[in-house]
Amino acid sequence: MPSVLLTESIAVEMGAMEPWPEDARLYQPSEYMQILLPDYTNCLSIQAFLRMCCLKYRVVMRKNAEHMSPSGHVPFLKCGAFVVSEIDPIIAFVNTKGIHLSQHLDGAQKADMRAYMALINVVLGNAELYVSWCHNATVNEKTKPRCLSVYSWPLNYFLYWQKKSVMKSKLASNHWLDKTLDEVYEEVTSCCHALSERLGKQTYFFGTKPTELDALVYGHLMGILTTALPDNGLASIVRNFENLLKLVSRIDVQYFRQNENLYDSPLEE
Repeated sequence: MPSVLLTESIAVEMGAMEPWPEDARLYQPSEYMQILLPDYTNCLSIQAFLRMCCLKYRVVMRKNAEHMSPSGHVPFLKCGAFVVSEIDPIIAFVNTKGIHLSQHLDGAQKADMRAYMALINVVLGNAELYVSWCHNATVNEKTKPRCLSVYSWPLNYFLYWQKKSVMKSKLASNHWLDKTLDEVYEEVTSCCHALSERLGKQTYFFGTKPTELDALVYGHLMGILTTALPDNGLASIVRNFENLLKLVSRIDVQYFRQNENLYDSPLEE
């Protein structure tokens, strides 16, 4: 059966009638030699979401995962006859199976959750792109070598400069390209402060059960904390917020370390 590429939220509903397959695959670039911080945080967010939903999957690392994706972004999910990329469509696809992490929330809480998710995407997402593509030391020591490692010359240089142009255009369209590094750090500090205030002393952002917001926060903050960069400013900011660190640790222990035996080791292809 040919795969169906699901890039629109409405099309995701096509998968509602099929059960979750035993061989679901989550495709991403290699964590060991290729993946960059923005992609890594997205991969961690989606893995956290799937684990919170108790859905089995296997990570497959492919050097051309980005070019295999229907949207050009990673990770993407191969689930039976369907291929879904990026976190919002994947969440929508899982929802069609009758699985909703936020079903216990009322309308106002769901709106609140979506607002904080948008804040994370705008601030942390753009900050990760900025550091990866505009901070010279990071570009020279991390971004460029990782991008060039996948393919041979001259294709690797062509793809690197092409992606760099796309990422900088995206930052420019979001009014982030002209920011200084200090201004980026100020934005991240404000975002973390807002998240810390919302979380307070709760186990999760909306009580005792995790939601999509918790998965998204885990992915971004864990990615920032565990990625070695020439400038560790992003990680230093996150470490100032004790309750956010405890949230990341709580999710990591409960959904990754304690349940690791339920998931196969990543495949490198």
